[in-house]
Amino acid sequence: MNIDWAALGTVFGVSLVATVALVGLFTLGIVGLSRQPEPAAQGGTAGGSLLAARAGAYVCFGLCAAAVAYGIYLIVA
Repeated sequence: MNIDWAALGTVFGVSLVATVALVGLFTLGIVGLSRQPEPAAQGGTAGGSLLAARAGAYVCFGLCAAAVAYGIYLIVA
């Protein structure tokens, strides 16, 4: 039995980077959705900030879904 250690290391490295990136994107999405509007008593209008955070969260979730769909495509095709 002959193991190609370079190919195994490459697969391990790419898998590790992809996993960390996917978990990081999902975490950013959760953080974006967990933003709460600031109380109006402090004189701040957080509508724009809240909208940007929510839009960024949806973009992160969309990228996660695209990465998962691409992985399924690679397995099936």
